Amino acid sequence: MDRSAEFRRWKAQGLSKADLSRKGSVDEDVVDLVQLLNTQEQFFTTSSCAGRILLLDGGISGFEIQKQNCCWLLVTHKPCVREDVLAALKKASGDAVLKFEPLVLHVQCRQLQDAQILHSVAVDSGFRNSGITVGKKGKTMLAVRSTHGLEVPLSHKGKLMVTEEYIDFLLNIANQKLEENKKRIGRFYNCLQRALERETVTNLHPKIKEKNKPSSSPKKERNTANAQGKCSPEENEKEIEKEGYEELGISGTIFPEDY
Repeated sequence: MDRSAEFRRWKAQGLSKADLSRKGSVDEDVVDLVQLLNTQEQFFTTSSCAGRILLLDGGISGFEIQKQNCCWLLVTHKPCVREDVLAALKKASGDAVLKFEPLVLHVQCRQLQDAQILHSVAVDSGFRNSGITVGKKGKTMLAVRSTHGLEVPLSHKGKLMVTEEYIDFLLNIANQKLEENKKRIGRFYNCLQRALERETVTNLHPKIKEKNKPSSSPKKERNTANAQGKCSPEENEKEIEKEGYEELGISGTIFPEDY
């Protein structure tokens, strides 16, 4: 079986599986992005979470909470208010932790070149912790991630360890991160559309591919894209710098892994 046929088989199997997430469906804020990816012959999504605010009750060690051994007191994909958290905390008996988790999206790609294009879109949209894994069986996966999360303990053995004023402060931060996450998803969708359009034009006109063949480093190409007003907004770059991310000088981060 050739690689393209094998990928089509994997895609058919992947998209036919039942959604095993707690919610049982794709999150509203990422539905359009997931649909756009799944309508392309070179991609399909294997899992996704649009981003959420969580309150978990369980054991904690070094700010690392084990989800399988904890109770989910609160989960929302919308802005959260203090009353919601306080009501949920009444049910806590262990160490309750407030978390914000940004978008996580896993996409299987037909070949490495497709994954590199999608990785570039993800990075330019603000998801700077994204990476590519290549399995021994030839499966090429892209994990779309960023690092603007939040994880703060609120109680110990059921006893609240912070003030309500501090909870307000944390929720303000978490809600801002949720809004920024939503903006990045929107950028990702728009940048992906443009990248797919450029790829289509290039494939239809091979001479354009030769004419536009890269002759400079990826970093210089990104600077040129910024100057031309493409999908690397200056505003986004400033946000990245504030968070202390390092400038990536490669087109894809590849981690070999068996899938």
